Amino acid sequence: MRFNFFLKLLFLFTLFTTHIYAQESKKILVINSYNYGFVWSDKIIDSMKESFSKHSHIDMDVLFMDFKRIHTPSFLKHQSDAYEMMLKDRKYDLIVAIDNFAYYFILQNYAKLFKDEPIFFIGMERFNQAELTPYKLERKVSGVLERRSIYENILNIQEIIPKLKHLYIINDGSLNGNDTDLQIKKVLKKINKNIKITYIRESTLEKLKKKFSTYKKDEAIFFIRFYNGQKSLLSKNRVAYKNSQIANFIDGSAIPIFVTDSLFIGEGATGGKLVDISKLGNYSAQAIIGQLENNSSIPYLQTYSEYSNVFDYEKVKNFRLKISPNIKEIHILNQPISFFEKYRKYIDIASLLLPIFLLLSMILIYNIYRRYKNAKLLQERIEFNKVLLNSIKSAIVWQDKNGNIIDFNSKFIDLVNIKHNGDKEEFIKEHIQTLGEKKYKRDKIVLKDSKKRRYIYSLEQANYIDSIYSNSGTVTICANITKEVESQKEKVKNQEFIIQQSKLAEIGEIFSSIAHQWKSPLVEIATIAQEHQYESTGELDTQDNKYVSEIMFQVNYMTQTLNDFQNFIMPSATKSVFDINETVVNMMEIVRHNMKYNYIKVDINMDSTSKLLVYGYKNELMQSLLNIVSNAKDAILLSVKNEKTQQGLININIFSLDNYAQIDIINNGGRIEKKVLQKVFDAYYSTKKDGHGIGLYMTKLIIEDKMSGRISVENTDIGAKFTIKLELYNENITA
Repeated sequence: MRFNFFLKLLFLFTLFTTHIYAQESKKILVINSYNYGFVWSDKIIDSMKESFSKHSHIDMDVLFMDFKRIHTPSFLKHQSDAYEMMLKDRKYDLIVAIDNFAYYFILQNYAKLFKDEPIFFIGMERFNQAELTPYKLERKVSGVLERRSIYENILNIQEIIPKLKHLYIINDGSLNGNDTDLQIKKVLKKINKNIKITYIRESTLEKLKKKFSTYKKDEAIFFIRFYNGQKSLLSKNRVAYKNSQIANFIDGSAIPIFVTDSLFIGEGATGGKLVDISKLGNYSAQAIIGQLENNSSIPYLQTYSEYSNVFDYEKVKNFRLKISPNIKEIHILNQPISFFEKYRKYIDIASLLLPIFLLLSMILIYNIYRRYKNAKLLQERIEFNKVLLNSIKSAIVWQDKNGNIIDFNSKFIDLVNIKHNGDKEEFIKEHIQTLGEKKYKRDKIVLKDSKKRRYIYSLEQANYIDSIYSNSGTVTICANITKEVESQKEKVKNQEFIIQQSKLAEIGEIFSSIAHQWKSPLVEIATIAQEHQYESTGELDTQDNKYVSEIMFQVNYMTQTLNDFQNFIMPSATKSVFDINETVVNMMEIVRHNMKYNYIKVDINMDSTSKLLVYGYKNELMQSLLNIVSNAKDAILLSVKNEKTQQGLININIFSLDNYAQIDIINNGGRIEKKVLQKVFDAYYSTKKDGHGIGLYMTKLIIEDKMSGRISVENTDIGAKFTIKLELYNENITA
């Protein structure tokens, strides 16, 4: 009786409850197979608590069974009685079993302890649905299976120890060990037969310590678990070992030990492909939250199979092992601090100061280099100026403020020798000195040489100030304009001829522009004719008539455009109301074949449900749009030729915006250079080799001067975008 009372008090004392209050609270009962302090289960529970702490509506109670140390039938009977007394007035939303022992305890005592709560297991390595049938719990059990990486770990061991001769596998005789045993036996069938395998399930830590106290080359231990030793002869229970005892054995082993979970990494194990126990707990907690919030189906069964390749640097070094590059995504523990890490503080300071020092050094070097370069450039400039001044056909002379000659070029000597035989002062006094005086002001002089040849010079004079040497004076330029004066007389005689030439040039310019504008229709006519020539095999049929009609359409349009062009030159055109959508479609029909045979796709996007009416010159607008589309085509073909574009594309978007009809024409022929972008509408400016520079200029005149609209151009990510805005026609407003 005293034992039963003490047992009940013990389990009441070990009931550890964490309450997190929230609206619509969900209650979870966790039954842990092991005692408080058992690291494996404690890590799972702690990570679950951390996950639940973010959900204030979940309360969690924990019961510890202490199954490893005592699990006799009588003990389990007293335990179920104690739980029955504690839980009779409690109602939970979920019962969670940590490992096999708690799971089977819950199944066997479900009818006694619980009502209809669902069950969720964590950490088991095997699940058998048929085991639920005797308890009628087929639809009640969910859980997360823990799958240890047995085969992959053995492969990693072989990579790290290429000449592996003997591998010891340690797996205790517990219920969990039995589950893992099935997986181990399957794996052993696939292992290299040249490797000797010793599978240990029955032993004690003392025997294992003694067995592995001597180093043997090319041998390794694969440690699965060893929480339970051999059965005791007196109690017939297995000896239960603490984590600290197992860690002591692993750390003291004379041959490398590889493990399957994170418990003994940093405690003596060499490494392995590991299950992170804390992450397992967190993963399970998320599954539980989903089930409580009806986000997961019941039963929910999932296998946790996230692994990390973790190795202890000190152990790898001590056993003179080398991590194979075939093992990916490796994390190394206890790796020594590198020089960089050790002196990070000083390196960071140096990293901050180094750019400043480099900058100062570069500035100093640059200043020295600039001084040297400037001195060299100055000397070169002086020499260049001498050559330049001497190469100028005009005579140049510098005088200070007192009239004294400072310098002159070689042409000045030639000028002086014409009249004064090299006497510079006399020449200046007679012809230049009084140039700035009002009563002597003149702009040219006439000289005759000894052969009576007549020379005419223009005179220009300017003051200068030398800020460096604080000097001032005048510069006089005497340009020989004899030929110009003589040619002027000839120009007067040929004035009528020049005027006639000017008229012819203007006419040529007009016809050149017309030829430029009609290039696209002429190409269309040629293309249609070629199609007709290549495809017609007999008498004219409907298709032939269609070709003929298209040719006539092109010819008629060419004639009409010529008339429109003449009307544009002579301001006598008549305005009319027309539909923008229809105008764009008609314009594109003209160049449809040209675009087709140049593999250029044209997309016209418009609102077909409404008309966009404007008041203006329809044919001239068509000609303007044709200019832009033609330029877009040329840009695309050049881009394709330069392999910058694979498929030509022109998008024409038509829409209304703030009482305006707007037309956006976008092509993917590449962006226009910034310096060119500002000049595209200038007269006679063209980037094409054979361009006249009149097309876009005329387009701007038509849109802005004759139709009171606006036109602009900008770059997009794929190419140029031309935007035309025309005021929508309002029938209530008289034009």
